[in-house]
Amino acid sequence: MLEIKEQSLSESFSVYFDKRMFRILLLGAISGFPWVLIGSSLSLWLKEEGLSRSTVGWAGLIFAVYAFNYLWAPFVDRLQIPYLAKKLGHRRGWIVLMQIVIFICLVTWSFINPIENLGLLITVALIIAIASATQDITLDALRIEQVGENENRSMAAGAAMAVVGWWSGYKLGGVIALFTAQYLENIGVVNYWQMTFLILGIVVVLMNIGLMFVHELYSADRLIKQKETDKLIESKLGSKNIITNFIASISSTLGGPIISFFKKNGFSIAIGILSFIFLFKIGEAFLGRMSLVFYKEIGFSKGDIAIYSKTLGWITTVIFTLLGGLFVIRAGVLKAMFLAGILMAATNLLFTILAWSDKSELLFAIAVIFDDIAAAFATVAFVAFISLLVDRTYTATQYALLASIGTAGRTTLASSSGALVDWLNGDWGTFFILTAIMVVPSLICLWFIKDKLKLNEK
Repeated sequence: MLEIKEQSLSESFSVYFDKRMFRILLLGAISGFPWVLIGSSLSLWLKEEGLSRSTVGWAGLIFAVYAFNYLWAPFVDRLQIPYLAKKLGHRRGWIVLMQIVIFICLVTWSFINPIENLGLLITVALIIAIASATQDITLDALRIEQVGENENRSMAAGAAMAVVGWWSGYKLGGVIALFTAQYLENIGVVNYWQMTFLILGIVVVLMNIGLMFVHELYSADRLIKQKETDKLIESKLGSKNIITNFIASISSTLGGPIISFFKKNGFSIAIGILSFIFLFKIGEAFLGRMSLVFYKEIGFSKGDIAIYSKTLGWITTVIFTLLGGLFVIRAGVLKAMFLAGILMAATNLLFTILAWSDKSELLFAIAVIFDDIAAAFATVAFVAFISLLVDRTYTATQYALLASIGTAGRTTLASSSGALVDWLNGDWGTFFILTAIMVVPSLICLWFIKDKLKLNEK
């Protein structure tokens, strides 16, 4: 594990002032912003249009796209976008293309009535999810490649800054969305959500401008190692011709990252890692999917939610993500993972108290603050954990594979969150108790593999 206890706190904290950290912060914000569009904002839009909790919950299935982006990650890792790659670089070319797609989708949403065209609305949301999941492949690779392979303190700090950026994009984007929607509603705009999404398109444009300040390094070593894998597979195929060259290229693109991961860790440990990653954030996802619906049902307005859940939550998240990064640097990523799991389970129980009490802004603030503290620790530890697992030869693909497996647990299972609340007859307290219990299986998995993990730590 990563032990740097001989450093003073100020020396550990100084790593955050590396200029690369600010680039990583922006990359995180670009990654987090689309979740505002297809997550909390879409959920609240559908709820205010009179759709059921189950419908809102099942609409979250579009997030399953993030669970499968590893399927096309190898091609994103290899293929370059014509013109954009030449002008901006391989990674940035892909990001800008996906941002253009998201912008077009937001303009399309501004013309859709959810009641009359629910299918079309969800289809556009699915396209946003695909574009977002695709850009995440390159955003994560670009983030990891900003830091040297053996710069472990910088990698942990980079993970923290990426999380701060993600939550900044998500929380501040949510503040903009909620306050804009409420303002437009108050002045009598009928299609206030449609207009809100159109205004959010401006944020997409600003993010693309910021992306131009993030440098992309050309990696000849990565290309050389990928070609070595191609040649190895070609040699196994025997005769060399157009067909075998094509098969070798596809096999290397798709199979190389997976073979590398299992070869490094061994089959049983690799399965243990994948199981832990799949299970770790399920409880948090169940809570998150229904949180805005819950807040609305117990009497809080969009303005209240914006202040407590978004603005206050963002400040809390930023502070404790940075502190979480320091904890990872000084205590080690595995200790941070166990602590984060315990915190997630404990803080979910605060929502049970909120559900079984009368409406209280104080309880609401306390629940949100501690939930964001737990989420901050969990996310920074999780990002650092999988960042240290990847092989730099297949940065984008392996990170996408591991991250998408984590997303698979959160999206495929959490999509039933609304149905679970309905099955419990709206008993939110019991629902939150169940979300607390959901973290336990993942910690059991981590306990059994913790001594055999091969992290890229020196």
